[in-house]
Amino acid sequence: MRTRFAPSPTGPLHLGHAYSALRAHDLAKDAGGKFILRIEDIDRGRSREEWEALIHEDLRWLGLSWETPVLRQSERQDAYRTALDNLWQRGLLYVCTCNRRDVLAAASAPNEGEPLVGPDGIVYPGTCRSKSRMHSGLPDGVALRLNMSSALKQFGKERSGIGSLAAEGGRFRAFQETGRGPNGETGKIHSSYEHLLNNIGDVVLARRDFGTSYHLSVVVDDAFQGITQVVRGEDLFEATLIHVLLQHLLGLEVPTYLHHRLLRDESGNRLAKRHDSMAIRSYREAGATPSDIRDLVGL
Repeated sequence: MRTRFAPSPTGPLHLGHAYSALRAHDLAKDAGGKFILRIEDIDRGRSREEWEALIHEDLRWLGLSWETPVLRQSERQDAYRTALDNLWQRGLLYVCTCNRRDVLAAASAPNEGEPLVGPDGIVYPGTCRSKSRMHSGLPDGVALRLNMSSALKQFGKERSGIGSLAAEGGRFRAFQETGRGPNGETGKIHSSYEHLLNNIGDVVLARRDFGTSYHLSVVVDDAFQGITQVVRGEDLFEATLIHVLLQHLLGLEVPTYLHHRLLRDESGNRLAKRHDSMAIRSYREAGATPSDIRDLVGL
């Protein structure tokens, strides 16, 4: 077993991070496996070296240890570009020139009804999907979206040999949930093609300012690091459908998944990096022990 904790160095770790890291670490340790730390710093505008150093400091204080050297996503652009080129050459990506305001305006048009929100934000209405491809090779410095319809057709063709969306009864074989999903899901999770098309849609796989996206980079890096069990919050449950589809399209192993509960503040809101009062560093400075943190997060 190989688990991982993959924070972004854009602020201090809080109790929710501690819970997720401890769950992943304990799971690997109990199975005689390995725990991996990965720094997800593709957002170079918000990532800071001091936050990255604090991540290491907090996790060591909690008693966690991990393999070295630590992988940093900012050093993996070539790997992400190789994956994007694979999808581009197969006609599964297209250039998107829309900004967030454009997407909101198109999705909010009077005849569109209430905009649907998926794991990538407002479900993209497909504005740029039909534009002709002006590039023979993978373009630079542009946003690239996955053509979900084409991806599912190709998935169906590869899985069934008939190129039909009716492959496997119109169901997408997704992933094994070893915990419990946000709606109590357990076991082998399935999703319909219709759900992927209408409720997830054409997600961004490369942002013009990053050259990649969370969805693509996490899939490529989990495979590269041999992760067999992904431990993360239930807020990413729907995104896992995107990741498993990408794993199939790129010929990568699909790990098992455990989506755990989210820690919330007194108002019921999920913890965020702005909750400095719940930062691990704040508890350390107040004299708490690692055992106290385990008690606070229910471990």
